[in-house]
Amino acid sequence: MRILLASCLLVLFTAVDVIAETTRPNILILIGDDIDRDSLGPWGGQAHTPNLDQLAKEGMRLDGVYANVAMCAPFRQELYSGRTAWRTQAMPNHSKSAEGTKSLPHYLQPLGYRVGLLGKTHIGPKDAYPFDYLGDVSKKKDANPELVKRAKAYISEAKDAGDPFCLVVASHDGHGPYTTGDPSQYDKEAFELEADKIDTPAYRSELQLHLAEVTNLDALLGELRGVLAEEKLADNTLVIFCSEQGNAFPFAKWTCFNDGLTSGVVVALPGKIPAGTSNSQLTWIADITPTLVDVVGGKAAADAFDGKSQWKNWTGGNEQVHKYAYGAFTNCNIIDNRMRVYPIRSIRDDRFTLIWSPRYDEEITSNTTLTEALAWLESEPKDGKASTAATWVRKAKRTKTEKDDALVHRLHHRPEWALYNRTADPEELTNLIDDPQYAKDTQRLKQDLKAWLVQQDDADPVATERGFVKHD
Repeated sequence: MRILLASCLLVLFTAVDVIAETTRPNILILIGDDIDRDSLGPWGGQAHTPNLDQLAKEGMRLDGVYANVAMCAPFRQELYSGRTAWRTQAMPNHSKSAEGTKSLPHYLQPLGYRVGLLGKTHIGPKDAYPFDYLGDVSKKKDANPELVKRAKAYISEAKDAGDPFCLVVASHDGHGPYTTGDPSQYDKEAFELEADKIDTPAYRSELQLHLAEVTNLDALLGELRGVLAEEKLADNTLVIFCSEQGNAFPFAKWTCFNDGLTSGVVVALPGKIPAGTSNSQLTWIADITPTLVDVVGGKAAADAFDGKSQWKNWTGGNEQVHKYAYGAFTNCNIIDNRMRVYPIRSIRDDRFTLIWSPRYDEEITSNTTLTEALAWLESEPKDGKASTAATWVRKAKRTKTEKDDALVHRLHHRPEWALYNRTADPEELTNLIDDPQYAKDTQRLKQDLKAWLVQQDDADPVATERGFVKHD
């Protein structure tokens, strides 16, 4: 009788284990490249994104997601590691994470997951990010067919082996030079421009090409979801779309403005994530990996992550996980400005943004386009083709309007402290730092930002970034 009872219990526990194995969700993450959240359909943007719109109808739109740094390499290393840029030490672009950094594969592979990365990498070293690397793709032509082919092969192989998978598909779409998509889908003359933009033909043309790539990325989302349907895996796959940081036009990427650090994220998992919903709680990009570890029932050391699981919020809750989101910018080691030290640090709550620029008395140039624009400020602009920012300078010099002059000044000059009320001023154009009405908010945010920076060994950002400079 005891033997029979033990056998029954063994069968029962084995059955429970099998059920747990088969119900653990697969994970598919699609990442864009330099795409402004507010240009996307779920946020009322002008980009044609029918597949993303559908994903949002079937899942949840996350409205409060922020990265630490609005550049590709820091962003991706924060995403995959669940650690802030201060901890990975990958704050400059094209930098690698500190020794001992762990990431998604470290947590999911021991649970039997295949963890793959297909497309753009921009991370390192490999022992910190031990993905199954499925190879990059060309930016010279539409890479969607190749990405779908390789993704399907990886997913099919995992399914046939009975293994759950976590596959990251990292497209180049959205990042210049713009080479994919169909620009004729867009009437550039019909674009509605944001308040922090100057209307020039060059900007409208570049925006048209950029949005064509966004739509091409959206098509990839549709095709990847089609693969899941074909493999009969759609009902048990958590799909995450992430736009990365803001686009490469002025006041987005390479800044701590909202348009730079905010990220467009949509998540969907049938039966778990409520359909057609949104959540506005502050979320760090560093929260995504601990959330995924939580989803699959994994465990991590208490200090493994800086981010925290947002799974309760993704499944319908509305709990504050973070009071603040922190941001940073360094242009050290950026092409054309490798030796320049101009740190920016920021803090956000659910209403305000506070930005600190310690070297406010100097001119900021974060990349080659702003270098060209600065040169034109100091000389007579030339006619003909030029970068978007340079054409802004040319127009402002020739039309001499107050609005254009203010925006051109902002390209290369920042106040030491700036406070913005995002509720009333989403483009963060009106600095309230000296407004007595907001004195308490200013004091609170300054105090809490400085406390964070002390904790991160970054109390003096200028000294921090002098340590980043590579002397070739």
